[in-house]
Amino acid sequence: MAAVEVHQFAQCITCHAWSADRSMIALCPNNNEVHIYRLSQDKWEKVHVLQKHDQIVCGIDWSARSNRIVTASHDRNSYVWNQEGSEWVPTLVILRLNRAALCVQWSPKENKFAVGSGAKTVCICYYEQDNNWWVSKLIRKRHDSSVTSVAWHPNNILLATTSTDGKCRVFSTFIKGVDTRDSKAGSVSDSKFGEQIVQLDLSFSWAFGVKWSPSGNTLAYVGHNSMIYFVDDVGPSPLAQNVAFRDLPLRDVLFVSEKMVIGVGFDCNPMVFAADERGIWSFIRFLGERKSTLSGSRYSSQIFPFYNWSEL
Repeated sequence: MAAVEVHQFAQCITCHAWSADRSMIALCPNNNEVHIYRLSQDKWEKVHVLQKHDQIVCGIDWSARSNRIVTASHDRNSYVWNQEGSEWVPTLVILRLNRAALCVQWSPKENKFAVGSGAKTVCICYYEQDNNWWVSKLIRKRHDSSVTSVAWHPNNILLATTSTDGKCRVFSTFIKGVDTRDSKAGSVSDSKFGEQIVQLDLSFSWAFGVKWSPSGNTLAYVGHNSMIYFVDDVGPSPLAQNVAFRDLPLRDVLFVSEKMVIGVGFDCNPMVFAADERGIWSFIRFLGERKSTLSGSRYSSQIFPFYNWSEL
């Protein structure tokens, strides 16, 4: 695949996030700092260095509307950074974890953010106006291993997680006083905080990179067994599909439309998956290829009814 541009920011980048207009990027150069670069006259110049964490920063997310940066680190803490003038001012968020934080993401309304951790716990953090601080509520005793990825549903209430226990789960994060009851969300807005909506036992290996489609009707995640999973009608009776391939495992996924997904992983070659008019997902091509790959021996799709084995 031909690269549009190549820039050497650091020898190793742990995580990164873009500003809303893509003119700035925040990244961690595999240490406890976050470096912010701005594009100026076709060159990237370092404009800020955020220094508060004690260990490697492993998660960064940059909110599009409020222009706030949230960071998570192996030091078990999180910071929310607000730009005041020319400076970024940090606010400590105590996550109450006894293991490293691993990933972080703002909710669609940007009034909450979720942190996955090595403590088998997910932290849902929100701002408490009266006390002028960020509060953390924990979803405990649901995961059997580290939480590797989190993804917010467009309704701002449902949260999908993946874990090294091989499972993908969907939880309610409804918080009274922060979220509002919405008739469009149906029974979702009536669920309690931390309630597990569904547990997907599709992968027998580590699970990573979960994402919702723009409408929230489809959930996609990847496994370390070189498979990608698509789940429709997430709830009591979801419809699941998988696409297996012989290439190295994927690490993350991204919906570019309702019916098209880009997967990236250890092959360093993004893969394109798409659903046909019947809703069946399949591998289309590598992103750098002009023609579709039609070899059925390397890629196979399978549709199957989902059974929640934990309830049988």
